[in-house]
Parts: sequence; C-alpha cells; structure tokens
Amino acid sequence: MARKQIGQHLSTEPLPGPDPDAAGPLAGLRVVELASEYAAHCGRLLADYGAEVILIEPPGGAPQRWYEPFVDDVPDPERSLWFWHYNTNKFGVVVDLDDDEGRARFRDLVASADIVVEAEPPGHLAALGIDDADLRPGHPGLIWAAVTPFGRTNPRAHEPATDLTILANAGPVWSCGYDDHTIPPVRGGGNQAYQTASIHAAIAVLVAVLHRDVTGTGQFIDVSLHAASNVTTEFASYGWLVNQTTVQRQTCRHASVHPTQTTVAESADGRYQPTGVPPRSAREFRILIDWVDDLGWRDELPEVALLELGEERGGVSMTEMFEDPLVAEIFGAGREVLVAIASRLTSYEFFVQGQTRGMALPVIYAPEEVMEDVHFRARGFPVTMEHDGIGRPVTYAGAPFVMDTSPWRLLRHAPRLGEHQDTLGGP
Repeated sequence: MARKQIGQHLSTEPLPGPDPDAAGPLAGLRVVELASEYAAHCGRLLADYGAEVILIEPPGGAPQRWYEPFVDDVPDPERSLWFWHYNTNKFGVVVDLDDDEGRARFRDLVASADIVVEAEPPGHLAALGIDDADLRPGHPGLIWAAVTPFGRTNPRAHEPATDLTILANAGPVWSCGYDDHTIPPVRGGGNQAYQTASIHAAIAVLVAVLHRDVTGTGQFIDVSLHAASNVTTEFASYGWLVNQTTVQRQTCRHASVHPTQTTVAESADGRYQPTGVPPRSAREFRILIDWVDDLGWRDELPEVALLELGEERGGVSMTEMFEDPLVAEIFGAGREVLVAIASRLTSYEFFVQGQTRGMALPVIYAPEEVMEDVHFRARGFPVTMEHDGIGRPVTYAGAPFVMDTSPWRLLRHAPRLGEHQDTLGGP
C-alpha cells in the first residue's frame, strides 16, 4: 500500500528522550483518588509522571469496571478496557465510606497524602464529615481537587450530568458537525468533557504544589466540567457574549458566523483529507510554490501566480483578509492549491510530503492505524506491557506529550479490585 511504502524510509527507532529509569517528575507525591469517571484522567496523568496514586473504590468496585468494551468481549470487572486505560500506574484499595471504620481508614489515607482528587456529588463528603474543610485543620499542606459538573457552589451544582450533556450545555457540540445542517451536531468522542476537566484539574494541582513549596500551605481546587468545556469553544462563546452573534458548524473547520472556504478534499485513495492551514508568511508561500513545481503541476494550477504575489508582499495577515479583497484572494488561492494537491495524492502521500516540507498537514487515521504509524512508533506512543490474567501482552496508548527531561513511564496495569488492600488500605 502507498501509505506503508512511503513511510518505509522513516526510522521506527524511538526518539532520544529522558532516562526511562529515572524517577518521574512527580515522584514523592502521594495522591488519594476517589474513583470516578469525571476525574480518572487527572489521576492517571499524575500517576504516569511518577506520583503514587491510591485509587479508592467502594465495596464491589467502581461502576467504571463494568464499562465496555471488554477484553475478548467477555464482560468482567477485571477486563474493562475503559477501566484499564484510565487507571494504569495506580494502586487500588477498597474503602466503605458509609461506615465508621471506612471513614477512619479514609482519614488515615488522607493524612498521609499530599493531594486528594475526587468527583463526589457536592455535599456528599461534607455530610460524612470527611470533606476538605473537615480534614484540612490537621493537614494545612493538603491540596484538594474537586471535579464536578458545574462546580460545588454553582446554582446547578446538583443537576445530573454526563459527558454528552456537558458538551452540549457548554457549547462544543453546537460548534461541531457538518456544513449540511440537516445533519445533527456531532459530539466529540473519547470522554472529551471528562478529559478536558481532568487536564484543568491536573494543571491546577501542579500549580498548587508549587505554591505549597513556597508557602507550606495547600489549597482547595474547584473544577467545573461545564466551565472547562466552555472555554474550548474559542470565539463561539465570546461571539455570543460580546456581539450576540451565533457561529454555525462547518465540516472540518472552525465554526463561524459566516461560512468559510471548504477545507476537505477527497484524496486519490478515496479518503477524506483535511488540507490544514493555507500559507500566510512569505516562507510558507515559497514552500507551497516549490511543492507544486516539484510535482510538475504549475501549468495546471494558475493559482500559483497568486501564491507568488503573496510571497512578494512578504505574506498576508488575517486582519488584512477581512479588509482587502486581493489578500482574501491570495489566501483563498493557497487553500485551492492545497485542495488540488490533496485530491491528486493519496492521503498518506499528502501528509508525509507536506510534513517533510514543514507544513502542518494532517492525516485521518483509524485507531489501529495510529498505533502502526512510524511517526507514532518513533515517539514511543504505543506501549506494550505484560498483563496478568489474560496470558498475553497488551498495547496501551502512551504519553500524551513527550518532554525533554521529565520521564513518563507505564509501570503497571490498572489495579485489580482491592489489589493493594494489605499494603495501603488494610485494617
């Protein structure tokens, strides 16, 4: 296949990075996490970068253990791929917060911790006498992060919510979909609302750790899933709040008050191919001109003359685009040339050739293709780990980002129910 043939010249050796045997940047921090789908990704980020994260589950296990899909489609609380993904590198104990002994055990764990991450319904822990306000007097350095649908003190604090309703309420769903508005809006996949809030929580926790290093004092962090998702809408929310304008969703491009130029082409192999961002700087115009010339297509693409004009002008700006029709034409010519190239190459050829030239051009992959791509393998994204109970190794998604000196490591699979009860949570 063309995709694999073109990729053969690229090295599949992992890129040089931090010492994999070095302690993670968060080593030495202990985190107590109350199991919840809202905050699971926050706990995993902290654990993957070296924190000791103790996952507390109720008797019988967290409901997320029953989230499909399951390994080999066998329903079992120890075979949920959802649970495995979000709980790698964590330790697991069972604590019953509804009885006195369980609450005492929880207090002991929190007393030994630097950070608590929880997503309990507002007021639940306070009613049990084990909330931040109850435990902080004896532990002034404690950092407590609560992740809830609307924030603890919001008038909507007690409304039920799911990933879908958060994304719909907060705005992203309105902005996502196709030019054809007879087709319903599209929800972002992959627990997007939960992950967005978890990332905000993890960032806030790390800032609080730095603050504590200076002051010796911990903080309470109140994270709203709704607010975290809303700030991802970019100018959609601002346009409404400031100018009372409503954006319209568009296929594979930013939602806009006014329709913008189509950005998707059907590639030579029949895939739908996003064509990235057209050139704006003189250097970017030159790159695209040279690409057309190297392909031998100049005579077939008269828009190249406008690209040369853009280069002569020293580039164009988005502000000029709305004020000068010629600049708008130059910018549009860049898009037309990219669409023409994308429609004549295979999707992977377009991606590789553009990236090789320094252009930020994408390719749309199926999940299994992501794991096989030489680029992802070179950055160490697929990570294979032996897995107890199924008799074969499992490939996991690796580090979401790679840093020069801060190692990320996948050391252990998600804990079996109560796996570390004797060492961390036993009587």
